[in-house]
Amino acid sequence: MHNAPPAAGREALAAKVYQAVKQAIFDFQLLPGERFSENELAQQLQVSRTPVRQALFNLEREGYVEVLFRSGWQVKAFDFDYFEELYDLRIVLECEAVRRLCAISSADCRIALTAEQYFWSESAPLTQGKPVALADEAFHRALVSATNNRQFLLLHTELTEKLSIIRRLDFTRDDRIQATYQQHHAILQALFAQRCEQALRLLTLHISESKAAVRKITLHRLHQARLTLQTSGIQKEALRTATR
Repeated sequence: MHNAPPAAGREALAAKVYQAVKQAIFDFQLLPGERFSENELAQQLQVSRTPVRQALFNLEREGYVEVLFRSGWQVKAFDFDYFEELYDLRIVLECEAVRRLCAISSADCRIALTAEQYFWSESAPLTQGKPVALADEAFHRALVSATNNRQFLLLHTELTEKLSIIRRLDFTRDDRIQATYQQHHAILQALFAQRCEQALRLLTLHISESKAAVRKITLHRLHQARLTLQTSGIQKEALRTATR
């Protein structure tokens, strides 16, 4: 008879399952409204049901999945009102970050955002949706991080993760990728010139455009995003690989 793995080992395995399933949701390998069972996930991930169940309950507490009475689990459907409220909070938080950046010298602002200036103005533009989405998240995180307020950054990091699944759909379109480069560059130039009102206006418009697109996202677009990822070689096999 095999001995049960130590508690630390069980927790580590559950954490790997948690990350694998969460990434599958973010990468649209598991779509909003899609149903699945603990047994299916356990087989795909080649683990027992115990770490799968623990991971799913953690994801349920965070609002990513929900348990269905006697019929397994389901990826939680999009709540568009909820996402719009998160966008409103992002605008408030990032605008405050801009005000604080405008209060420091232009030289210090440039130093704090040098990497972002190079990436969005001088480096070769990215064309693939997911890398652009990650770079976009890094840009907005850099604005907040430059304030040196740890609580701002913690809150912003939480907001970013909750919005990731929506925001990444934006970057399945070439015109949105191009617009992001142009808008980020314009925001940085306004900041460096200490034109605070212009920077606030540009940032608010930039975030509001994403917010306005939220209700236009349909299940069809989600399926399209999934097909795009699959043709790029990202399959459900990634779920199993993630727990190795």
